[in-house]
Amino acid sequence: MEEYKRAFDTYLSVEKNASKYTRENYLRDVTQLEFFLKDRGFCLNNNGDVDADKIGENEIKLFLGHLYKSHKKASIARKLASIKAFFRFLMKKGFLAKNPAELLSSPKIEKYLPTVLTVDEAAALVETNKGQGSGVKGQKLQKRDKAILEVLYSAGIRVSELAGLNMKDVDIVSGIIKVIGKGNKERVAILGEKAREALKAYLEEGSRVKGQEGEPVFLGTRGERITPRAVQRLVRDSADISGISKHPTPHSLRHTFATHLLDAGVDLRAIQEMLGHASLSTTQKYTKVSVQRLLEVYDKAHPRAKKRG
Repeated sequence: MEEYKRAFDTYLSVEKNASKYTRENYLRDVTQLEFFLKDRGFCLNNNGDVDADKIGENEIKLFLGHLYKSHKKASIARKLASIKAFFRFLMKKGFLAKNPAELLSSPKIEKYLPTVLTVDEAAALVETNKGQGSGVKGQKLQKRDKAILEVLYSAGIRVSELAGLNMKDVDIVSGIIKVIGKGNKERVAILGEKAREALKAYLEEGSRVKGQEGEPVFLGTRGERITPRAVQRLVRDSADISGISKHPTPHSLRHTFATHLLDAGVDLRAIQEMLGHASLSTTQKYTKVSVQRLLEVYDKAHPRAKKRG
């Protein structure tokens, strides 16, 4: 499996132009299937490793059934898509004669509206002083955290895009940053005044070189490029401290960014451009969020309103 996975990673990078984050997710899902089978002694070769040639539809069904115990349907659907892509690749390159996952159907995903914060909730979140201890190091981390939250809400970028930001991509004076989105497509995102101020205050604490190739903007506690998981923890902890009843993620701030712009009358196609959506239909889900918010306000305020549902 290791040789196949390395070849698959190269294929995703070279032929599909997939981002590092996307490749990691695909390989993580395939590896999870591999570990599941190995732990149960399924599809092993003489060396005790999982043999991709021996994996059949039933083994993948057992894996999916196991996932239903602890995963949401959307997560299971994504993992199945990764596995299908892996076996399609093996067939395409002539490593396998058939795709054992080809006839498996993805679970029906529940439709839901994304978590969106109100203007007051968003302000409370980004202005939260999470606290990182005392001293110079603690102050630097506080400035970093505030800059991360402000940039996520101000620019509406994905957490992977934020983690991948390099110094050469940032122009604080003009308030413009260049981000690499899905499919390695480059686009421009805009920073508001608050985000520019927070980012400037954070960067002034460091000694990084703007022109240096690959110099990351946001660093982890050990001085390395910050990870999406660390940013997810930051948003979660900041929400807890700020007292918000909702449970936002970094992607919630992206949803909030789009919804607040739409509420303010910004054209849907302009929002599509800012979010980096390939299709307008992807952006149109925010119209449903705005209508839902209007209904909630109406039901609470109007004396003749009926409860919906």
